[in-house]
Amino acid sequence: MKPKVYIDGKDGTTGLQIYDRLAARDDIGLLLIDEAKRKDPDERKRLMAEADIVFLCLPDAAAITAADLVENPDTVVLDTSTAHRTAPGWTYGFPELSPEREASIRTAKRIAVPGCHASGFIALVYPLVERGLLSPSAQLTCTSLTGYSGGGKKMIAEYEGADREYLLNMPRVYGISQQHKHLAEMKSVCGLKSPPAFIPVVCDYYSGMEVCVPLFKDQLAGGAEDIKAVYKELYGGGTVFYAEESEGGFLSAGRLTGRDTMAVGVFGNEERILLAARYDNLGKGASGAAVECMNIKLGASTTKALVL
Repeated sequence: MKPKVYIDGKDGTTGLQIYDRLAARDDIGLLLIDEAKRKDPDERKRLMAEADIVFLCLPDAAAITAADLVENPDTVVLDTSTAHRTAPGWTYGFPELSPEREASIRTAKRIAVPGCHASGFIALVYPLVERGLLSPSAQLTCTSLTGYSGGGKKMIAEYEGADREYLLNMPRVYGISQQHKHLAEMKSVCGLKSPPAFIPVVCDYYSGMEVCVPLFKDQLAGGAEDIKAVYKELYGGGTVFYAEESEGGFLSAGRLTGRDTMAVGVFGNEERILLAARYDNLGKGASGAAVECMNIKLGASTTKALVL
């Protein structure tokens, strides 16, 4: 019998993207809720009980409530919100970080899908801390460019409205209180003693992401070539890969727009090193990562239904 999959919050930006990736698959059965009962907790609970896999594509508070609706002990829950990424009993869904992490996803019943900004930072920093090239006490900074789709339906409507505000034509820094909700997972997963000083920037394009972490040589137990060697060994295939190519001396946040992959690279020089991750905030930064985790749970090809 085919595994049954239910997407709670299918009509949101992430839910729709997951649905688009799964709709044509013949190895699963999609459970769809009647539109009139979309907010009915009893109907949602019934579908969750019937499902083998449930995707939660909801705001944080709603995701916590929804997770409590799942009473079937055999149901696997994949939460795309921030709510459970550092919560006890939840596995962080970034399989490329280590074989052990992929194995933990394969056996987990509760999987937290990584945040879009956090995905790039963790891909760049986690291996360096884990291999001893970067101290857990390192004081880091991170800049992340994102398309406006990362803000969900409300922000999409603001940017695509006919009478939109003039200031939306230019990049805008947000999270200016240094309390961005991705900081907790960035610190926790990387094993850092403090989160980075984080500068997220939303720009006037739909999707695409570029996360940059600058380092000075004296912050490292090694150099640029050592970082490259670690990335090339760890990210040798799958959805995360090493890439040194720039776009004519520029690094474009649109390098992998429309795809479910991530390119990590090392730039700069031996004194001042720039780590960069480029991917789609809706792909490897959200829906693609969620489907990848589902593939691992099902024993399917990791990249099945993904755009590479």
